Amino acid sequence: MVNILVVEDDKNLSKLMTAVLKQNGYNVLNAADGMQALDILDTSHVDLIISDIMMPNMDGYELTDQLRQSNYNLPILMVTAKESFEDKKKGFILGTDDYMVKPIDIDEMILRVAALLRRSRIINENRLTVGEVVLDYDALTINRGTDSIQLPKKEFYLLFKLLSYPKKIFTRQQLMNEIWGMDAEADERTVDVHIKRLREKLADFPEFDIVTVRGLGYKAERLI
Repeated sequence: MVNILVVEDDKNLSKLMTAVLKQNGYNVLNAADGMQALDILDTSHVDLIISDIMMPNMDGYELTDQLRQSNYNLPILMVTAKESFEDKKKGFILGTDDYMVKPIDIDEMILRVAALLRRSRIINENRLTVGEVVLDYDALTINRGTDSIQLPKKEFYLLFKLLSYPKKIFTRQQLMNEIWGMDAEADERTVDVHIKRLREKLADFPEFDIVTVRGLGYKAERLI
């Protein structure tokens, strides 16, 4: 399922966006400002962001700028009351992908979201390529040439997460929250078990490596 992060400090508008997005089959995460959005991105996979500009603590411009500087390439749709050309120009220069001016047409928002997702090939492909290896999110498979390995769901999600952000260190707790859910009864050793299984199954894959960062957690290194 596609995860959309709505960053909006207007509670009523946030609730409306969330309800309509869910009606259209999307999973929705919510933040009231840019700082909360960054916290969510540290622990959850997000496919697209819908963000207001004028917010406390960290506004939409700052959020977009930080994400692009950190090499997050997910689509960003800005929704704001700031409608001047200069405001839009600033947003596009910082890295937003699309722009809507309040009051917004909620149906148009859904169309723009779908277009942005198509453009980024998240819905059409949902794949990650590392060298000659292709991870297919929908089929839970790792493909290289004519060879294909299907992984259990949790193992695949764990690998996909790590390889989506190469060299980024994830703590065991972050991975637990993302893949098992914050209410999961399993402890952090579950992550270690799944990492061990992945290493055993993918020992012959020279394209990438899962690295233990002592005292912190894990990261993936793309070797090709």
